Amino acid sequence: MSAQQIVDAALAPKARFAGKKQIVIFSKSYCPYCRKAKTQIEGFTKTLSQSERDQLEVDIIELDLRDDGSAMQDYLETKTKQRTVPNIFIGQKHIGGSSDLAPYTNDKIKEVLFAV
Repeated sequence: MSAQQIVDAALAPKARFAGKKQIVIFSKSYCPYCRKAKTQIEGFTKTLSQSERDQLEVDIIELDLRDDGSAMQDYLETKTKQRTVPNIFIGQKHIGGSSDLAPYTNDKIKEVLFAV
């Protein structure tokens, strides 16, 4: 599977997750901005009810731990016009990086995530 196919599969509507909502973070394990974004999303998930958590799939793809991570990052740049990490998607919406996610309250994340 090519890097492009892997990224597209990660961002595709998740029929394989039986209709679950999804948050995807393309990250690097050593990046402090990525850690900040992952911590914010982790905090958000703790505010959800059990039934809401059951509807959620959080995928964190550590690009630096993959042989094809650089190619994936190149493709993300063409897709989102953003080369930096984290590169965050909530539902089907591209949020951007850590500073773009930071102003999102838990209520705003929930609104975007559970939007029809």
